[in-house]
Amino acid sequence: MLLLRRLVRAGRSWGTAARGLASGAPREAADAVVVGAGVVGLAAARALAMAGREVVVVEAAPSFGTGTSSRNSEVIHAGIYYPPRSLKVPKLDMLLRNAKENGVDDLQLMEGSEAMEMEPELRCLKALLSPSTGIIDSHSLMLSLLADAENLGTTISYNTSVISGHVGSNGLELHVCESKDLQNYHVGSHVNAQLVLLPKLVINSAGLSAVPLAKQFHGLDQAFVPTPHYARGCYFTLSQTKSPFSRLIYPLPEDGGIGVHVTLDLNGLVRFGPDVEWISDGAKDHLSCFLNKFDYSVNPNRCSVFYPVVRKYFPNLKDGSLEPGYSGIRPKLSGPGQPPSDFVIQGWDVHGVPGLVNLFGIESPGLTSSLAIAEHIVSKYL
Repeated sequence: MLLLRRLVRAGRSWGTAARGLASGAPREAADAVVVGAGVVGLAAARALAMAGREVVVVEAAPSFGTGTSSRNSEVIHAGIYYPPRSLKVPKLDMLLRNAKENGVDDLQLMEGSEAMEMEPELRCLKALLSPSTGIIDSHSLMLSLLADAENLGTTISYNTSVISGHVGSNGLELHVCESKDLQNYHVGSHVNAQLVLLPKLVINSAGLSAVPLAKQFHGLDQAFVPTPHYARGCYFTLSQTKSPFSRLIYPLPEDGGIGVHVTLDLNGLVRFGPDVEWISDGAKDHLSCFLNKFDYSVNPNRCSVFYPVVRKYFPNLKDGSLEPGYSGIRPKLSGPGQPPSDFVIQGWDVHGVPGLVNLFGIESPGLTSSLAIAEHIVSKYL
């Protein structure tokens, strides 16, 4: 927000007239702008700064990582679930083949008796042991990425929303305002930009609102903008503090996700989730998406769905032992019953708009892939 006010003052001192869709707003040149300060956006900002670019990160929320990046299982995936050559199946043998093709060579196929000897509370017929899978403190990771980026000269502006974009004759425009000015927005009312940024490079890493932002980018062929789908995933915790497991436990994948699994945090606390609840928030107006006005509440009654699912591999789960934890929303590019979609990293070689890189559908394993995505952007688009 302070950055926005500084830039607005600078733009007013020029006395320049704005063109395009944000008539009257002051204009400010920029080198590279990253929209969204989630883990992928911060990783991209860091990578761009390391490559010598002058980077500005624009984030609608009051802090970094308040969306999907902080509402997940915090698992670093080895790469066993995702098709080979994917930037992102069901049967253990297929998972094993996938893992080998993805370079995961330490996966072990085990009999159920072996697995249950390692985890006495587990019940299964066969299992895959993945030593390369682990957990991470996502907040600490993002804090480290942010520190690296800022030490390299990156500027971050919180409480600042990019409400639209424009492909003009002189290049890209980003229309920006303070997020607080959107709080009382009513559908159909007009929102004026307070500032027009004129960047050479834009990384649309807005997560849940990446597709809605692209839909507001005038001059971008909308044939290249996918239809968004949203799935809420709820987590439940155990009322007891001691975890029955010492490892992460994953069932076979299901439609829309990789199943309600057991994860541990770095303090050893256990949680079960996420489930998959397809929601209609894809129909939200774009400004509500920009402000992350999704419903993150966890209905305590959803535990009735968790008990039978978890008891398939943890039969000793007691009635009444699950408590509501938290939820996250996953930005998906495929809907119910459709084959899973890969990440979309879409630059001007695809959509034809020089300087614009859209990141669509960055859900799991986005946390794991964040550094690789950033490296890919730098190697391909700089």
